[in-house]
Amino acid sequence: MNVTAFNGSPQAGHGNTHVMVKAFLQGARDAGAAVENVFLTDYEIKPCRGCFTCWVGSPGVCVQDDDMRELLPKVAAADMLVFATPLYVDNVSGIMKTFMDRLIPLVDPHFEQDDRGEYRHVRKHQLAPSIAAIANCGFAEQSHFQVLRLLFQRVARNLHGELIAEVYRGGGGLLQSTDPAVQPAVDSYLQVVRQAGREAVTLHALAPETAARLEQPLLPIPNFADVYMQGANEMWDHALAKQSAAR
Repeated sequence: MNVTAFNGSPQAGHGNTHVMVKAFLQGARDAGAAVENVFLTDYEIKPCRGCFTCWVGSPGVCVQDDDMRELLPKVAAADMLVFATPLYVDNVSGIMKTFMDRLIPLVDPHFEQDDRGEYRHVRKHQLAPSIAAIANCGFAEQSHFQVLRLLFQRVARNLHGELIAEVYRGGGGLLQSTDPAVQPAVDSYLQVVRQAGREAVTLHALAPETAARLEQPLLPIPNFADVYMQGANEMWDHALAKQSAAR
């Protein structure tokens, strides 16, 4: 099985999103999958023009000469696609949205009804991919991912795939904490993410207990959200005061 992760974080290998992706892909590798981690910031991806050339003028090929010509074959060849992004304004990052818009050459422009009677574009490729979604945010609560939960269900449907794993992490700012009191909880959480990667390959789904553990607060303390957000506010106060003193 080929598992390809597309990381839409502007921080690339330095971001909290990468911490999660790295653990998930390690689990997939443990299960025998061949994995690739693609940082979208390393590629030139121009916005879709909506010109339909990739459907009519040169089917399957965008009129724009950029790095999507290298990325589209990676998408088409993957058995599992991993969409990874930080949460920006309740949605995916800008570069991830641009990348997703440019996947249009992979579908046929004609319409067909799915098994629920809703129309979508016809599938071009014989094998439908499995899809996993990974995201983190600076807010503490898991409720902030409600837009992404629906979005990736729709993305999977429109790509004729199946959303088999969702790994969302509120309190993502702690994933790279150097606080010795925090690190054991983060390490424990990342082991669960690694387990999710293994299960996505071996079970084609997440075990209910794994899915439940992924939704638990990152730190097993009462009022985690309140404690986390208080610490975040103190961090921003310190950063602003430092900047003000430097002027």
